[in-house]
Amino acid sequence: MSVVGIIAEYNPFHSGHEFLLNQARLVAGKDPIIVLMSGNYVQRGEIAIMDKWSRAKAALKSGADLVLEVPFSTTVEPADLFALGNIEALKKLGAETLVFGVEDANLNFAYLGKKIAEIPPNHMDFRDYSQTYSTQYNQMVANEVGYEVNQPNAILGLAYAVANHNLGSPLSLHPINRIGAGHDDLLNRNGMVQSASAIRNLLQHGENKAQLKAWLPKEEAAALAKQELYPSWNTLFPFLKYRLESESITDLRQIYQMSEGLEYKMKQEIHQARDFAEFLQHVKSKRYTYSRLRRLSLYALLNVTQEDMLASFNHESLTVLGFSKTGRQYLKDHRKDFAIELVSKVDKRNSKQGSLGLQVRVDRLFEQIMHVDQNFGQRPIEV
Repeated sequence: MSVVGIIAEYNPFHSGHEFLLNQARLVAGKDPIIVLMSGNYVQRGEIAIMDKWSRAKAALKSGADLVLEVPFSTTVEPADLFALGNIEALKKLGAETLVFGVEDANLNFAYLGKKIAEIPPNHMDFRDYSQTYSTQYNQMVANEVGYEVNQPNAILGLAYAVANHNLGSPLSLHPINRIGAGHDDLLNRNGMVQSASAIRNLLQHGENKAQLKAWLPKEEAAALAKQELYPSWNTLFPFLKYRLESESITDLRQIYQMSEGLEYKMKQEIHQARDFAEFLQHVKSKRYTYSRLRRLSLYALLNVTQEDMLASFNHESLTVLGFSKTGRQYLKDHRKDFAIELVSKVDKRNSKQGSLGLQVRVDRLFEQIMHVDQNFGQRPIEV
């Protein structure tokens, strides 16, 4: 078999993602394509613009065979931990190849990942606070391996490669050149492939939704056009403000990744901030990236503590969001061999602990905002 894995957010699913699935099909042939997808919150510390079930359905209709939800504790993490958790999960699911999109597929990611993984730990002890962590990391990698990391998908691709090497290289790496817009490019109305961030901006600013059908699958475009709300940090900011102003310093100190007195800084700055962007600007320093601060804000908003994350890591499971006939057969034939628990139905018993318990809890806010049940009563989609 040549089971292919893809790690994705699909926020939302668009024609660039469809292209990658088509390329993955050339690699997989008749074998399954497994997609590990972020749920209702994504890696950079943001809320998804569309619910996880709708995004999974779009992927299935475009060629995915099995779509599984990655636990919150793996999804909302820095790139290295995000990559490690996902690569390890694909290994446990029997995947053999990782297909991922990058700006330059000619790079030897396996070689670069090995070289980066072998860099001595003391070379990564960055203490020059006149420069950002990411700048120092990029400089260190350039000095050590002769390649400068400056494109978002290349950074993530290298994180996959390092994680894969550290896990004994269970997957072969198959990079694919991205087509169309770059990761954070602005909207180009004449382009056939838009960035997900450009599509989100269009929706959140109330622009012409009729254009969506040019860049998204027809059914998904129609569903997005009908949505009454496109959640973002603008939606979440009043909830965050209440949380930070009402919680004690002692309680805020228990939040996952809250360190170095950030609880004081966040509590101080939230009162005067008029929106989330202004709040981040006031909290930002050379020491912290915007992504880290967004993730920390999300942990604080959702009251995710160090204890919650440890409990999730100690009992991880993947939620089955949907499958094709090929995916269903793969589950039937191999589920007993998987080294990770799969959940097809969320109920009162299995949602009391571990990663599923945390998932159900954090999804409560998404449900309150979007008025769509996300766990109880849901069944895997079959396409």
